[in-house]
Amino acid sequence: MLELFTVATITILAVISPGADFAMVSRNSMMMSRRAGILTAIGISLGVLVHVTYSLLGVGLVISRSVLLFNLIKYLGAAYLIYLGVSMIRTEAAPSGIAPRPVLSDAGALRIGFLTNASNPKTTLFVVSLFTQVINPGTPLAVQLGYGAFMSLAHLVWFALVACAFSSAPAQRAVGSVRRHVERGIGCVLVALGLTLALASLNQA
Repeated sequence: MLELFTVATITILAVISPGADFAMVSRNSMMMSRRAGILTAIGISLGVLVHVTYSLLGVGLVISRSVLLFNLIKYLGAAYLIYLGVSMIRTEAAPSGIAPRPVLSDAGALRIGFLTNASNPKTTLFVVSLFTQVINPGTPLAVQLGYGAFMSLAHLVWFALVACAFSSAPAQRAVGSVRRHVERGIGCVLVALGLTLALASLNQA
């Protein structure tokens, strides 16, 4: 029971803490639609399952003990965040000065959510830490699978709520004529996150 409480508490705190996942869901919801935001949330929840899978297979233990491998994951994650951020910053404004709504397919929204989470070192550290430090190796596999499913579901529920909030009518009105600035602002946040992540990895090398 204590293990379950600990896993649930850490998961909820990790999910609601701001980061790249939050930035992408809020951006896709505000700039595109609620559907795009929710599909991004689904992609994020699927990305969590990648971390859960390699942790269950024991790869997570290898990652946690290999500074080189974990730093490589950090660099890849940082590069992806910077790429997304630069893409948003470079979005062209319409002749009126207002940024047009970006075009994103359903598959594209899913892919962005999935890749943002699957390449996110923060999620890697979170999931690996749970499976190596909190969850007892003797815990039945079925229970460990249940923990993994809970982590994925928690991400889905939270970010679906975020998508609904940021795609609401008041949020859409607030974005209105400053859509271009919002897009650039979120892009700058992602670039800053990526650079911070890369610099932190360099300092630890």
